[in-house]
Amino acid sequence: MLIRSPARFAAVLLIAAAACSKTDVSTVDPVDTGLVEASGPAATIKIVGSSTVAPFSTTVAERFGATSGFATPIVETTGTGGGFLAFCAGVGPEQPSITNASRPIKDGEREECTKNGVTGITEVKIGYDGIVLVNMKGAPAYNLTKTHIFLALAKEIPDGKGGFKANPHQTWKNVDASLPDVKIQMFGPPPTSGTRDAFAELALEKGAEGVPELKALKEADGDAFKERAHMIRTDGAWIDAGENDSAIIQQITKAPNAIGVLGFSFLEQNADRVQAATLGGTPATFENIASGAYGLSRSMFIYVKDQNVKLVPGVSEFVTEFTSDGAMSEDGYLMEKGLIPLKDEERAAVQAIAAGLAE
Repeated sequence: MLIRSPARFAAVLLIAAAACSKTDVSTVDPVDTGLVEASGPAATIKIVGSSTVAPFSTTVAERFGATSGFATPIVETTGTGGGFLAFCAGVGPEQPSITNASRPIKDGEREECTKNGVTGITEVKIGYDGIVLVNMKGAPAYNLTKTHIFLALAKEIPDGKGGFKANPHQTWKNVDASLPDVKIQMFGPPPTSGTRDAFAELALEKGAEGVPELKALKEADGDAFKERAHMIRTDGAWIDAGENDSAIIQQITKAPNAIGVLGFSFLEQNADRVQAATLGGTPATFENIASGAYGLSRSMFIYVKDQNVKLVPGVSEFVTEFTSDGAMSEDGYLMEKGLIPLKDEERAAVQAIAAGLAE
């Protein structure tokens, strides 16, 4: 997590440590750097990043532009990895002020930010999401385990002789006799996506632990285990379908026997067309994700470039709107978009961080 250093935020940190954190390696004075507050088109808040978080940011941006007196922020879907790349490129009104993320920032991304002068970053946890495996309504329903998922998608599996072999499974029935006799074909996000990162960690790694040979490998060499667990087959069983979850929905409508990997909010928006697999017998529902009972749940974030708060009008006000009860509480307007809300105490901590941005 990032660490917030200015003294005036010390009290906020004590409240918010569980939900948010702040890095301020150094402060930047716009007068000293030659940067000044912008006006006109260049002053519009620019938001990049995760396609999963984008519907929530877009909804807030539209509400904010209509009611606040500030220009409507521009939201661009780049994937979580691409968002951090753009966010960390530099400081100023032309640069993104906020990036959406469906995973926490990585150490290497923080280092890239610092190298380019982005030395103050605020992490704001906005809620929860589930990763769901969906197919078309009317197609066979799936009750999958994480080990089923790993054995279907792994590039190599144990050969029973102490080594590994290319994955021979062509149908789900090959993976487990209880599953449909349907060809394995899954559309999912590319490696730059936060959904892909979370899927690899929560589904593939955990599924690999259910294979005795790989469980033994993890105990002997954790790095080698992780490398094997994350290696997805390249023979057509898995297809990178782009950064936008909507594109995955479109792909599976053209291939009715295929499965798509995407965020829960897109399941909610397309519930008339697609159905979700259960995971270990647990349905992918709002309640199961909120409680943690569903095994592919994750946190979602926005990251704010502190230096741009002084340079781009409305950044702190936008974050205040995003974290308000009216937006992200159990009765907030983001619930209609499929956001799984934070607990009350977590939301209060996030709101304290948002208030700190305005100081």
